[in-house]
Amino acid sequence: MLIPFSLLLIKYFPQLGRGYGRWSGGEMWLGVTMQKNGLGRLCLIAAFFLVWTLVRRWQGRDKPVSKYHTHVELFLLLLTLWLMKGPPGCYPATAVAALVLGLAAFFGLLWMHQRQFSLAANTWVMVIVFVIAFGSVTPFVGGATVGGFSSVLGRDETLTGRTEIWASLLPVVDRHPLLGAGVGGFWTSETRARYASEAHSGYLDVLLDLGFLGILLVAAFVISCCRKFHDALARDYDWASLCLCVLLMALLHNISESSIVSLTSHLTAIVLFLAVSVGPATQCDWQQELNPPFLR
Repeated sequence: MLIPFSLLLIKYFPQLGRGYGRWSGGEMWLGVTMQKNGLGRLCLIAAFFLVWTLVRRWQGRDKPVSKYHTHVELFLLLLTLWLMKGPPGCYPATAVAALVLGLAAFFGLLWMHQRQFSLAANTWVMVIVFVIAFGSVTPFVGGATVGGFSSVLGRDETLTGRTEIWASLLPVVDRHPLLGAGVGGFWTSETRARYASEAHSGYLDVLLDLGFLGILLVAAFVISCCRKFHDALARDYDWASLCLCVLLMALLHNISESSIVSLTSHLTAIVLFLAVSVGPATQCDWQQELNPPFLR
C-alpha cells in the first residue's frame, strides 16, 4: 500500500511527496517517508520481498489467491523500481547497491539448493563479520574502502558529503571509544545542528552511542541471527533464505546509512521480527530429517 501511495504523493501532491535536501543538490522524492533514503529503504524491502514471492510462485511453491494476484505484484514491483530510480541524479544509491547484492545472494542460494550444496554456518558468520568490520572501518579511512564504487553508483569521492560528516564525528569517538555517550546519548538537538541529522553510517552511530563494546554486542546479536537462519535452511529453505538475505542487506545498507542503531528502524525491525519468528528446531523436525517420508 505504501508504494502506490508514495507514487500518488510524488506525482499529484509534490508539496508532500517531494523535497529538497542539503546534500541532494536538487529535488528528491520522499513519498510517504521523511527523506529520500527512507523511501529507498522502503523500496529496498518491498522490491526484494516481491521478487522473493514471485520466484516462489514461479517455481510452484506458492499459489496466487486470484488470477490477477501475480499481475498486481508484477505491477507493484515495476512501481517500486521506478521509485528507486528517483529524479535525475538523485536516487538512493545505497539502497540500490544493497538490493543488487541481496538479490545476488538470494539467487546464489537458489542455485546451491538446486544442486544440493550449502555453505557451512561458519562461512556465513565469516561473511557477516567481514561486512561489520568493513562498515566499521570505512568512516576511519575516509570512505576509501568504498571509494571505488562511488563512480559506479554515480556519486562523487565524498559520497555526497558523507566523508565530511565522518571526519567531523571521529574526534567524538576518540573521547569515549569504549562505551560511547550512552544509549541515545549523542544525537541531541544541539549535536544535530552542529554536525548533521545522522552519521550516515550505522556502525559509526553505534560507536558514538555505545563505543566499541556496542559494536561487539551488535556483532554478537547479528551472528546469533545468522546461525539461527542458517539452521532453518534445513526446515524451510525459502523462509530461511529470505531471512539470510534481509540480514545481509541490512548490514550492507548500514555501511553508508544509519538504521542498525535503532530497533524501530525499517531494516533492523524486520531483522528482529525474523529472528523471533524463526524458532529452534523441534524434536519432530530432527526426527523427520533422520527418518524422511520415503523411508517410513
